[in-house]
Amino acid sequence: MAKTTRILGANSLKFKSRGTSRKTARAHWLTALAHFLRLPLYFLIALLCIVGSPVLAKVPGSINSSSQQPINSLTSLVVTTDAASLLKQGKFLYSTGNFAKAVEVLQQAVQIYKQQGESLTLAATLSNLSLAYQQLGAWSQAQEAITESLNLLKGQDKNQNLQILAQSLDIQGRLQLTMGQSEAALATWQQAEEIYKQADNKSGVVRSLINQAQAWRSQGFYPRSVKTLDQISQTLKSQPDSIEKTVSLRSLGDTLLVLGDFKKSRQALEESLIIAQNLQSSADIGASLFSLGNIARKQDQKQQAIAYYQQTVAASPSPLTKIQAQLNHLGLLIEDQQWAKVQTLLRPIESQLQQLPLSRASIYAAVNFSQSLAKVKSGVLQASSQNFYSGFSIKDSAKLLASAIQQSRSLGDKRAEAYALKSLGGLYEETRQWSEAQDLTRQGLALAQSSNTPEITYSLEWQLGRLLWAKKDINGAIAAYDAAVDTLKSLRRDLVANKDVVNQDVQFNFRDSVEPVYRQSVELLLQSQQGKPNETILEKARERIEALQLAELDDFFREACLQGQRVALDRVVDQDNSKAAILYPIILRDELQVIVKIPKQSLQSYSTKISQAEVEKLLVDLRRNLVNPTATKIVQTQSQEVYNWLLKPIESQLQKSGVDTLVFVLDGPLRNLPMAALYDGKQYLVEKYAIALSVGLQLLDPKPLVKQQLRALTAGLTQPPPGFPKFAPLLAIKSEFDGITKAGVSTTSLLDGDFKKKNLESEIGGASFNIVHLATHGQFSSRLEDTFILDFDGQINVKDFDTLFRSQSKTVVELLVLSACQTASGDSRAALGLAGAAVRAGARSTIASLWQIDDQSTAMFVSVFYRELKSGKITKAEAVHRAQLKLLKHPNYRAPSFWSAYVLIGNWL
Repeated sequence: MAKTTRILGANSLKFKSRGTSRKTARAHWLTALAHFLRLPLYFLIALLCIVGSPVLAKVPGSINSSSQQPINSLTSLVVTTDAASLLKQGKFLYSTGNFAKAVEVLQQAVQIYKQQGESLTLAATLSNLSLAYQQLGAWSQAQEAITESLNLLKGQDKNQNLQILAQSLDIQGRLQLTMGQSEAALATWQQAEEIYKQADNKSGVVRSLINQAQAWRSQGFYPRSVKTLDQISQTLKSQPDSIEKTVSLRSLGDTLLVLGDFKKSRQALEESLIIAQNLQSSADIGASLFSLGNIARKQDQKQQAIAYYQQTVAASPSPLTKIQAQLNHLGLLIEDQQWAKVQTLLRPIESQLQQLPLSRASIYAAVNFSQSLAKVKSGVLQASSQNFYSGFSIKDSAKLLASAIQQSRSLGDKRAEAYALKSLGGLYEETRQWSEAQDLTRQGLALAQSSNTPEITYSLEWQLGRLLWAKKDINGAIAAYDAAVDTLKSLRRDLVANKDVVNQDVQFNFRDSVEPVYRQSVELLLQSQQGKPNETILEKARERIEALQLAELDDFFREACLQGQRVALDRVVDQDNSKAAILYPIILRDELQVIVKIPKQSLQSYSTKISQAEVEKLLVDLRRNLVNPTATKIVQTQSQEVYNWLLKPIESQLQKSGVDTLVFVLDGPLRNLPMAALYDGKQYLVEKYAIALSVGLQLLDPKPLVKQQLRALTAGLTQPPPGFPKFAPLLAIKSEFDGITKAGVSTTSLLDGDFKKKNLESEIGGASFNIVHLATHGQFSSRLEDTFILDFDGQINVKDFDTLFRSQSKTVVELLVLSACQTASGDSRAALGLAGAAVRAGARSTIASLWQIDDQSTAMFVSVFYRELKSGKITKAEAVHRAQLKLLKHPNYRAPSFWSAYVLIGNWL
């Protein structure tokens, strides 16, 4: 008898290869069934047929199943009653989500049309058949059907079948993009656009353009994608209300959501909803409400999202859309641990899933529901809730997954099967059945790799790495993690665009699904040293933590905007910067590791055994106390503890090495802290070293400041613009600017009414400024839409920095100064926005403040900094260092809250 902790027996799911005969496979399953009946916690799997619906996140681009409708047969053609009825029935089955039955019916219609010689209607039916095959994940059959359709249409008079030809091309492009052929899809949709124009079908043109925007984005051409979407917006304004218009607006809104333009996305979706309501189209009302729920969810407006999902269920006639909304609603309740409300949703969802026909989408829904069940079980146990019983257990999740695997095989859908195998392997992992979990994971990995699905492949490689690690196979685990990281690199564009098939069904969360791969990989590498420092391993760990920072910034900007290059650390430190040491503090689950490069020495590392939760709590407390000028004592106590973690082990080595500058590549919430304020018990770190921050040497190969005349463009606001009352006046700006001029820097100034984005862009583009100094309020946040600076007209978002600061061709901006900005309060990752601003601007170095401080002390800091920099004899880091010391020695500004807020990011030379 098996132990009661096991969810499945060791031999219960030995899935056979695809080459196994049906008879043999059935025998295996019946054997397994007999095994299940002997075990109290096992259950029937082989013969279950649990079906469901997709949990589509409505990731836009190509017209998806909600908007890509089957092609109508031509009313002008005379067809047999039987064929016409079959075609009508197939369309109805498709619209209700019964794709497998739709395929069966459409195949019959195809045979009749072939016998009757009805070429045009046969072509339309074949295109519909391809569309239904795509919903089932039957790619080869879908390709065969659409190819036959297009071949038939080529032999017809184009002027008589423009609509069918264009719609068939739409379907072909959808198939090409799904199969990763984005360039081919783009060409197909461009051809469809031209045909729609010939047919004077404006709605068709819009659909083709939306598809093209997705194709551009999937290739990484984000500006082109946005340009295409703007073109769509203008086209839609002149169109009357129609189903096509509401669908197009909804697709546009969904696309803009992925690109992070929430304001325009919401506007398009609200317009779509209004049109759907005017047309009294229940299906489109439900779909638009669902998309509005998704945007509210993305903006963390949970109650509003839930309200939209509930309205969706009430309004939509589509069982698929209802399930989509309920599953997303369930996910929000699980996040907030609202277990009583969770319980009210579980049974209705299960019941509705069982009533839906089989399709790829239903398989994904079953997998997602099983994952939610596992989260419910885990969450309730952690909360120690004695009053909640869902009626479900882990074995129910496993039953759903095993059924999903069988259904995937019946459809011949390798992707869906790989996805379900990954999830079932994850359940085995949760119950510590390592061998069984490993077997399922390897099966899934082979399928994912053979079907070219890197988005599933990397997660299976990650899962395999965890399993091998648990089994103490360190070398095997490292190899699996290396493979996962390599796959993620190839996926950088796709992860941001969120376009892949699986991610249409599962919302992609960077912190849950990408960051841990890098962080655990670093932990594994460092652990593999077994107490014996290995420079090769340390170098690999250092590069990997830098790769994580690149990935974080890509996720922040929602585009793969950064191209890192490998930099030889020995050259950067030993040859070019012999006075600088570089430190990589890394926050891991149970320890804080530091990798250090001191000139002329090998890489070394040291660690402190402390949990991630303890580290983050202290960092949050210290950050809160730092802004209080009266909290000096507690700041010194807390910052000394951080000093002991990061620097005490190499204190003496630094003193002997002649190092005068410390460069930190900070991790996580450490980025919210100024390293200058660390305290050794007698002195602050700033009293001993110049300090700089780097977002990674892969993005920055530091070079000395070119000896040249300093020319600065200064711009500032003494009063915040209307609509921003929380920001105080900055009355000392004129004094700040005077200090720059008195330091001998040539300046051009834009003050108050002259400080507008267009003026700033014009000045930067028209003159050779190597310094841009902005004395204005701004905010750094972990959310792109909440990271901005203010000008006279309002706010300039950080995403516009690339065009704003990189428009000039004469001189690279050596230094960007943001003297009155601050990180968003309550945001533990707000400094990510600061790093994003520094990188997006393209300046070699950026100086900014982590919090807003007294503007008189700011003016003093700025004056001293520019005077020291103008001398041309010291680095930027040293100039900042001397300006901070000046404030530290001033009787009014001794508290760290005044002088430590300033940080130098990027090139410290």
